Amino acid sequence: MNRQAQAVILLLLGGAVIRASVTDLYLRYVKEGLRPFLIAAGLLLVAGAIMTLWYELRPAAPRALAPAGEPGGAPAGGDGAAVGGSVPAGGSVDVPDVDAGGPASGPADGHDGHGHAHHEPRVGWLLILPVLGLLLVAPPALGSYAAGQAGTALSSQQQSDYPPLPEGDPVQVSVLDYASRALFDRGTSIGDRRVQLTGFIVTGADGQPILARMVLSCCAADGRPVKLGLTGDVPAGLPEDSWVEVIGRYSDRLGRDPVNDAEIPYLEVESWRQVPVPKRPYD
Repeated sequence: MNRQAQAVILLLLGGAVIRASVTDLYLRYVKEGLRPFLIAAGLLLVAGAIMTLWYELRPAAPRALAPAGEPGGAPAGGDGAAVGGSVPAGGSVDVPDVDAGGPASGPADGHDGHGHAHHEPRVGWLLILPVLGLLLVAPPALGSYAAGQAGTALSSQQQSDYPPLPEGDPVQVSVLDYASRALFDRGTSIGDRRVQLTGFIVTGADGQPILARMVLSCCAADGRPVKLGLTGDVPAGLPEDSWVEVIGRYSDRLGRDPVNDAEIPYLEVESWRQVPVPKRPYD
């Protein structure tokens, strides 16, 4: 693959990064705070591609011929004279076609000395496939499969004090916030307040639905699930990856995650409803 093709791929990649960064698509890959860095990276890729294309496509500067008798020009002795000898009348001298940059080491047009063309490996064009995928396909956020393969992310946290919940009834909290308060604060900071949470459905080890939400440290590559067991009016008849909004109260019941044997807190569900996938699918 020549430099022009590489520059085109670089341009498409930079455009794809910028497109994802100015829409909500980037939230499926990284946390919200990384948006400025993505935009800057995309602009650098586009600038590098444009500079490469300009360098490759600019017209070649014409080479001026030196006057006769000066270095690089024709010999002062006339057209028939040659350095180190003379040319017979009516004869000619075979002079190798030497590029102006130095001794002949092969033409620069992709041909060897025998007239055979050199072709770049075509497999390099496969690099454009992930770029096109980023431009044309919007991948789903991490869901039930990823949650089922990883243990709950609360297993390494330590008990600490939590501030009172904000005003409101029900009060909207994240799955991570509720699970942390329920597990490490034993529900003290929740009390008898009603809470509203949004997450997706995952089938638990006992076949019952649980509520989960993926949390990120940086990007989707390090995403881990936070899982909640459900009691009371449990969402029923929904396939995995269905997003629901539940309203309920603290439950002191605890379960175990079969993946890493960590404790899973529960929520006593009073009501629920199915909702679309949120713009920010990660906590």
